[in-house]
Amino acid sequence: MKTILHITSGDCAGGSLEKSGLPGEVFVWHDILYDGPRIPGWPSDEILNARARFLEQVTGGGLTKEQVLQTLKDQYRKLAAAADYAQLVLWFDGCLFDQSMLAHLLMLLHKLKIKKVELLCLDAFPGIEPFDGLGQLQPSQLASVYDQRRTVTEDQFTFAETVDQAFARRDLSQLTELSNNSAAPLPWVPAAVTRWLQEQPDPVTGLGRLEQLVLHAIGNGCKTPGEIFSAVAANDTHPKYWGDITLWVKINGLADRNPPLVQIDGPTPRLPQWQTSLDLNQFTIKALKGRSAP
Repeated sequence: MKTILHITSGDCAGGSLEKSGLPGEVFVWHDILYDGPRIPGWPSDEILNARARFLEQVTGGGLTKEQVLQTLKDQYRKLAAAADYAQLVLWFDGCLFDQSMLAHLLMLLHKLKIKKVELLCLDAFPGIEPFDGLGQLQPSQLASVYDQRRTVTEDQFTFAETVDQAFARRDLSQLTELSNNSAAPLPWVPAAVTRWLQEQPDPVTGLGRLEQLVLHAIGNGCKTPGEIFSAVAANDTHPKYWGDITLWVKINGLADRNPPLVQIDGPTPRLPQWQTSLDLNQFTIKALKGRSAP
């Protein structure tokens, strides 16, 4: 039997874990489990194909459907063999991105009848303010909190299935109920779900919170993607679940509306949604029709 498998949510955190000196193997899960086509439970081949197409679109073709599909198949295959390890340690933080992924993984492990799972979930770290996630921590800092891990309880496994089902179905009633659960077995879930609810289109403006923050930043004089990113990050709720790719998708979406709410000027008609050699400082974004802040 293999020793320890550490599972986490991001390449930065995974890289730091590999350098932390902790024993075992590090496995980074890649997916956006709060969005895109899903069904409750273990995904079918049809769903994996649909998710691969979705993630190709989200990255603006930066990741191809074939690349994503192979990654998804490999990671579910890896998790299916998790019983080969003597110990599983899940490393996550309290943001929407991590909590939706944590719920999905706990649901899968529960269906696999793997019970020996430990969880280390951080929503703060001394000296780091604001704390947005494990990716901010150095290898030594990750190693310093290893003793804080706790065994996942049956209540947590069962609750995770409910959370994953709600995200998969985008059940607004169930998600609203979860956001108000003050006694949640996974105590970081209510705030994460609340942040998801804030991203749903406002009944008056049709805009989610990130889109509103983008327009507010532009209205306050921000013009470049970098300036907008900094302003939105400063004004959004922590922990921040999104990164630059997500924000560029939102800005592009504002430009693609009918009528458009922003105009993008730069080397290409839209901001690149994945890794690029383009200089983002060459792009400027301005609001149209006086729409600076809804």
